[in-house]
Amino acid sequence: MSGALPTRRTFLKAAAVTAAGAAGAIAVSANGTPASAAPTRRVRRTREEHRVVVVGSGFGGGVSALRLAQAGVPVLMLERGKRWPTGPNSETFPRALSPDKRMLWHESTPNLFGKPLSVEPYVGLFESVAGENMTALCPAGLGGGSLVYQGMTLQPSEAVFNEHFPNALDWQLMNRVHYPRVAEMLKVAVAPDSVVRSPQYLAPRQFAKRVRAEGLPLQKIPMPIDWGYAEAELRGEMKPSYTNGDGAIGVNNGGKHSVDVTYIKQAEATGLVTVRTLHTVRQVSRRKDGKWSLDVERTDETGKVLEHKEIVTKTLIMAAGSVNTTKLLVRAREAGAITDLPDGLGRGWGTNADRIYTWTSPSIDFGTAQGGPVVYGSPNWSNPKSAFTVIQASLPPMPVYAGTTMLVGFGVSSGRGVISYDSRAGDAIIKWPHEGDSEIQTKHIDGAVRRIAGPDAILTDTNAFFPSTWHALGGANMGTVCDLEGRVKGQPGLYVLDGALMPGTTAACNPSMTIAAVAERALDHIVAKDVGATI
Repeated sequence: MSGALPTRRTFLKAAAVTAAGAAGAIAVSANGTPASAAPTRRVRRTREEHRVVVVGSGFGGGVSALRLAQAGVPVLMLERGKRWPTGPNSETFPRALSPDKRMLWHESTPNLFGKPLSVEPYVGLFESVAGENMTALCPAGLGGGSLVYQGMTLQPSEAVFNEHFPNALDWQLMNRVHYPRVAEMLKVAVAPDSVVRSPQYLAPRQFAKRVRAEGLPLQKIPMPIDWGYAEAELRGEMKPSYTNGDGAIGVNNGGKHSVDVTYIKQAEATGLVTVRTLHTVRQVSRRKDGKWSLDVERTDETGKVLEHKEIVTKTLIMAAGSVNTTKLLVRAREAGAITDLPDGLGRGWGTNADRIYTWTSPSIDFGTAQGGPVVYGSPNWSNPKSAFTVIQASLPPMPVYAGTTMLVGFGVSSGRGVISYDSRAGDAIIKWPHEGDSEIQTKHIDGAVRRIAGPDAILTDTNAFFPSTWHALGGANMGTVCDLEGRVKGQPGLYVLDGALMPGTTAACNPSMTIAAVAERALDHIVAKDVGATI
């Protein structure tokens, strides 16, 4: 059955486990070392200073840049990846069954299941960060994870949110103001019945039928998508991308309201936001005058360093994602570049209890084409202490009918790891307990998945043989490291506004909606209280 796995949900969630050649897409240099480890050569050095610097361009970074610019504050945004423009019939993104150098970041772990890989280096879409018992998949590119995520835009229920987030965040206020603001920015919508009834969307309908048969909750999932593109594909006006599952690693046709074409586009339109792609932050430090100094490399698309920059700022917003924001700060603490960082830094790191299955059934027809990205989900949220969600995600076009689709689960979990400095590796490393999320996964998610799949199903739990997460959360958690608005305790002018701020979970939902809503709430406070003072 492993031959039926070549999709974003297996390759990107289970580190390229497919027989279609996706395993060869981890991008490293020809000798198996990261592309940045090129021979030493003379590279020019420059220095510049800015009022606010945002590191990263995902949900937290996009919200921060736009709202500060709207308050009249000039912002420099740094993104290590490139821009990925799309449009009808474009070929911007790689296809899941034809992986190439665009797939992964050039500094990704240079092996898969212990086997060295050697392919052309590129500033690809994903960085594979291997740790102890867990591999995190971290996005790269302007727009961050919004470029390539399936797009489930779920808002937690009040009971589940309050069980796992500080009550002072005020779910009622966020429900009235901040979650709707994000939904409006991302133009979320559920799949119209005209699309769902089409032959291409048989797999989602089969999932919904099985969920109903088991008496489990079912709902259409809000998505940041213009479903008119899917309707146009069904009419033959565009090459298939939504309607055959071929948008598994980015939607080539466009119509997906990712951060780059929503928040960042509006931010750039203010004239106050400068976006610099292909800029990798290597080190962060605090100067004696209290300003922040960033050691930055400007690269080309192979990762070759073209320029070293020192960028100085009074206000630094870290939004590079849970893993990379935390690693930068942990390394700075270890080097003494930032003193008196909170003791909780690096702790409270979670995976959102991700679980990825392939579902093969001899009795259920999933269709030769599986439209996506996602239509239905089963939100099992009645018990806030064990809440979880299961969704169906479509496979890309297969050369032969495989009788297989994907099921994805995520939920609340008390399992936590750390990102701590390892002197042997000379870097900050993920350390995850072997049974980290077993309580929610084995007692709740797995049982629901097996009920939905039915008695004759063949299920493969990809995380069982390759633990991985697309939803890394925590490391600079609210309450222990930061306040609720992302201000790092004891470090004036330093903010964390991304997945690292989350408390290791986003309350049985995929993280994007809550990261953005928490950032929206934070920026309301920051603009009101900090602009003109610390900013």
